[in-house]
Amino acid sequence: MSKTESWTEKAKDIADKAGDKAKDAADKAQGWVETAKDKASDVAGAAKDKADSATQSVGRGMETAADKVRQYAPSGRVTESVAGAIERGGEYLEEKGLSGVADDLVELIRKNPIPALLIGFGVGFLVSRALRS
Repeated sequence: MSKTESWTEKAKDIADKAGDKAKDAADKAQGWVETAKDKASDVAGAAKDKADSATQSVGRGMETAADKVRQYAPSGRVTESVAGAIERGGEYLEEKGLSGVADDLVELIRKNPIPALLIGFGVGFLVSRALRS
């Protein structure tokens, strides 16, 4: 075996080992990416669950507020109307949760894009005025 053949074999062995190490590193990196994806998915799921739970709590609070309105406000059609609206809103929040409210809002915007755009501009204008003060 000549020196050239010997060096060629050594270079090939080194290249093979480097390739194996690169493949191992890529496999480890892929494993880390998969782990990060799983963790992010878990965190997102937990955040969604907490948001839905908080929304349901707000809904229950609104129902309690409706009872208080009925209890302490003067009796009449206006009082019952306000209490009923608060109660229906609370039931809606409890039933739908935050994700259901978001889905309904998206559907409403799709059905009424121009009014939604105008409302968005109006709210943006009011927020900018409030922040400027």
